[in-house]
Amino acid sequence: MTSTLICACSSGKTYDNCCQSYHQNTAVPQTAEQLMRSRYCAYALHLIDYLWETTHPTKRNLYDKTAMEQWAKANHWIDLEIVHADKKVVEFKAHYQKGLAKYVHHERSTFKKEDGRWYYFSGDYFN
Repeated sequence: MTSTLICACSSGKTYDNCCQSYHQNTAVPQTAEQLMRSRYCAYALHLIDYLWETTHPTKRNLYDKTAMEQWAKANHWIDLEIVHADKKVVEFKAHYQKGLAKYVHHERSTFKKEDGRWYYFSGDYFN
C-alpha cells in the first residue's frame, strides 16, 4: 500500500517516496540535507528513536530523549525551509506552532559521515 500523504519534510514528494524508507531503516540518507529533512519529518511524526540514532554517538549525552519527545509533541510542525545546504552543513528554518503562536527555529547544523552513515553533530541557532 502506498501513501499519498505529502512528506512533512517539505520536499514535495509523498512520504513513502521520501523519508519513510529512512525511518524504517530500509535506506540511509545519502546527503546531509536528506538527513536534515528526515530528522525534521521525524520530529513531526514523533519518531524519537530515529532522532536519537541519527545523532552522532559522541553527542548523544548532550540530549535527553524524554525532552526531545516532549518538544516534538508539544508543537505542530508546519514547514521546513532549507536556506542553504552544502556537503556537511545545512542551514534551515523549521516553522512550527505551539498553541496559537507560530515560531521559527533557525539553525545551521553540522553533520558528520561515518561508516557510510550521516549523523547530526552540532548546531548554531539564530535569534
